[in-house]
Amino acid sequence: MANEKTNAPRLKTKYQEEVIPILQKEFGYKNIMQVPRIEKVVLNMGVGAAGQTGGDAKKLDGAVADLATITGQKPAVTRAKKSIANFRLRQGARIGAKVTLRGARMYEFLDRLLNVALPRVRDFGGINPNSFDGRGNFAMGLKEQLTFPEIVYDKVDAVRGMDIIIVTNAESDAEARSLLKAVGVPFRGEKQGERLL
Repeated sequence: MANEKTNAPRLKTKYQEEVIPILQKEFGYKNIMQVPRIEKVVLNMGVGAAGQTGGDAKKLDGAVADLATITGQKPAVTRAKKSIANFRLRQGARIGAKVTLRGARMYEFLDRLLNVALPRVRDFGGINPNSFDGRGNFAMGLKEQLTFPEIVYDKVDAVRGMDIIIVTNAESDAEARSLLKAVGVPFRGEKQGERLL
């Protein structure tokens, strides 16, 4: 999915050639460095049952393997910060996995998410446009990892959801929404531009 001439991810090329001029025109930025950009994408897969007393640690291994397959990067295991008796959770127990993507891997992942994975979601009507945090960051969730074509259905031990957080350096949610819309994020109720495929 890289551009043949520059060997850069095609979503990064699209950002540099198409998105920057759109945002400069919309918000009146005088300098290219003022234009908001995507800084990182964080994927988080929680496996609470693995951290419970007497829980199954193999579930966490499956989540780590799935995230590694989807992102091409080794996930970090997340641990419980404190003990919660009602959830049978002990401090320091392994409860999930996360991956932080930057640079070329981030653009490659976003390209696959927007053009391959999301169109495979059954009855997909767009992403909720109200999932911004007030500081220009966007969060969304997927109900199952099987929407990514890299995951082989027969080898999956359990269906797991994941959180995907897109971190931008935009100063407001309006700027971040315009940035993500121009990149190709299919927000619910808004007309979309052309897909890259």
